[in-house]
Amino acid sequence: MNDILFHYQQINPTTWAYVSSLITIGLFFKFSRFWSVRNLDLLLLILLAPGFLLVLYGDELEQLAARDAVTSADDAGVPGASLSATPPPEMGDGSLANDEGRVDTALSSGGDAQPADIAPTDTADVSLMALVDAEQPGQNTKRLGYIWLFTAGSLLLLRLLVDVTMVRRPLLDPNLTMGGLTFVGCSLFAFLMANVITGQPTEEDLKGAKGAEQLIARQEATEEEGHLTRHGPGLPLLNVLPSIATTLMHANDGQPTHESRRHTYEFTAKTMAILSHLAVVLGMVFVGYRHFDNIRMGIGAAVLYLLLPYTAQMTGRVDHVLPGALLVWAVAGYRRPEIAGIFLGLAAGVVYYPLFLLPLWISFYWQRGLVRFLVGTAGMLAVVILSLVLTSSDAPHFFQQFRRLFGIWLPTDENLYGIWTYYDAVYRYPVMAAFFGLSATLALWPAQKNLGTLISCTASIMLAAQFWHGHGGGLYMAWYLPLLLLTIFRPNLEDRVALAVLGQGWLPRRRAQETSVDKAA
Repeated sequence: MNDILFHYQQINPTTWAYVSSLITIGLFFKFSRFWSVRNLDLLLLILLAPGFLLVLYGDELEQLAARDAVTSADDAGVPGASLSATPPPEMGDGSLANDEGRVDTALSSGGDAQPADIAPTDTADVSLMALVDAEQPGQNTKRLGYIWLFTAGSLLLLRLLVDVTMVRRPLLDPNLTMGGLTFVGCSLFAFLMANVITGQPTEEDLKGAKGAEQLIARQEATEEEGHLTRHGPGLPLLNVLPSIATTLMHANDGQPTHESRRHTYEFTAKTMAILSHLAVVLGMVFVGYRHFDNIRMGIGAAVLYLLLPYTAQMTGRVDHVLPGALLVWAVAGYRRPEIAGIFLGLAAGVVYYPLFLLPLWISFYWQRGLVRFLVGTAGMLAVVILSLVLTSSDAPHFFQQFRRLFGIWLPTDENLYGIWTYYDAVYRYPVMAAFFGLSATLALWPAQKNLGTLISCTASIMLAAQFWHGHGGGLYMAWYLPLLLLTIFRPNLEDRVALAVLGQGWLPRRRAQETSVDKAA
């Protein structure tokens, strides 16, 4: 009886991609209006899944190749002990190829020594070459996956930029009642969070705990400096939290290190992941209720977010979902510029890339609310900067963390992974220039910005950041997916401009009162 009723197993990622795609079509596809933008949007969202699965499967092939190489090295009696591969940061396990297609490996009893530390024996050279050859199919699969993701991302970016010109937006309700959508959404959320609770961080993830202990102790991170730089610019304390593996690709059978404090970091990471996803869902529902005047649309967007294969596989990645949650609530609080500024400033302090949203949001609040928005943003950034003081041992260490927080360094072509592992990083520079140009252009175009353009253009900036993000760009879909879904479900919002929906701030009201008193006198 227990085997029948309680023998629950997670769904394989590929199977879930098929099932969720069919459910998405059943719930949201407009069969009565086949040639509609809603159906095109659903097709573009479904097209993200094959690229993501290719990256996931390629990572599994690399893990299996690394394990086979360990067995072969042990059987061959390689001096030093076993051969192990360094896990790729973007997916958690497996091996990481550099920009020349080689694989960083370690040959020691603990798996921490670099190839340069290995005695140059013929057996070791043969084993390393065998590992590179064995992992080549995985590398090719991941390359294809990233190309697929970037192609689908380009189509979505074009869709978001065109959205600002779409005036006619017919009401296209989901194919299920609000009660049914709520039940499906709550059930999906419960299952996804159960995966987070039962999931375990990988060996590579737990290395960040050591870096966190060093930061909290106000010491410079030494051993785990590479772990921090793999995440790119952002708040160091966020990047050292372990991600919780919820995927079913079981290539790594290694158990986490039994450190006394690892349970604290696991609990913190799981709690932050659950609260972040809850914030995304509640924020989307709130936007639908408060700003779209249609709570059913908000619930539908939240259900679609929970249905996506990406959400199921990356549920435990705090660095993915937390920035997206903060941006959703920045949009939710847009009628209070200081609140929107606080959320946007915190998002920028967490992962740096929302800083490029400032021209867009400043332009939106230009006619009214600009001072309050800037005060909220600057105040939150000041709080984030002050938090670095608590984790810095001295002034040079503080400025080192400050530079990492805001990305104050020249573009680098070292220690990259993702799409830029397979192509010359010099091509990344024109992509960056185009991104900077897009960020500046959205300050001027469109000239009259409303809530709809604010949502779609914010999503387009966070999506465009994927193309030049040198540390797994293309995989951080949660940065833009909630706003993309709100763009898909939103009604016509041309009347939601700052001048019309925002009240005057305290200082203008005070001056108006003083003027009226003077006139009365």
